[in-house]
Amino acid sequence: MKISGNLIDIHSRSIFPASITVEEGTIRSVERTNSAGDLFIMPGLIDSHIHIESSMVTPGAFAGAAIKQGTTAVVSDPHEIANVMGLEGVRFMIREGNSTPLKFNFGAPSCVPATAFEESGAYLGPKEIDELMSGSDIKYLSEMMNFPGVIHGDSEVIEKIKIAEKYNKPVDGHAPGLSGKDLKKYVSAGISTDHECSTLQEALEKISTGMKILIRTDR
Repeated sequence: MKISGNLIDIHSRSIFPASITVEEGTIRSVERTNSAGDLFIMPGLIDSHIHIESSMVTPGAFAGAAIKQGTTAVVSDPHEIANVMGLEGVRFMIREGNSTPLKFNFGAPSCVPATAFEESGAYLGPKEIDELMSGSDIKYLSEMMNFPGVIHGDSEVIEKIKIAEKYNKPVDGHAPGLSGKDLKKYVSAGISTDHECSTLQEALEKISTGMKILIRTDR
């Protein structure tokens, strides 16, 4: 199959008419052409951190709206439904997500409940996290919000991180304002990302430790 249009090359930051050959879902070649008409072709967008439940719709309904805007994949933490329904809720999200053309990359919620002072409908301990992480549908350990637990070596928190290591899956971070020695402890535990930076200085310090920083925007 061939697709022709104005190709948006994000690497060279250029737009040029091109013909793309696709075979069995894989791009085999990209050739420049003389004209392309009004169609534009660009890579699909990936939302790197989202809670589908916050949209108040199912993964299927979310996919229908997101794909129209150019989003073809999401990295999603089903933390909210897990707080209400536990493993059953996470499995529902996976089943529903697998029925759509949008690529859902779900994580295993690391903090259910979010704090020890919170009442919730479910609890996900190391046993449940291991069960989730052992499956191919779970891609990572979702945002580790309990950064005090990481810093002070809480046994359950550390065990969850070690489970992610066992399955060679990344650990997503959540550490607003963390800096200095505490930040180094947090990163050294194996946490690789953060989406809670509120200043450039905070982002640069975290980048200097090797973390990947996700930039949040208000829409």
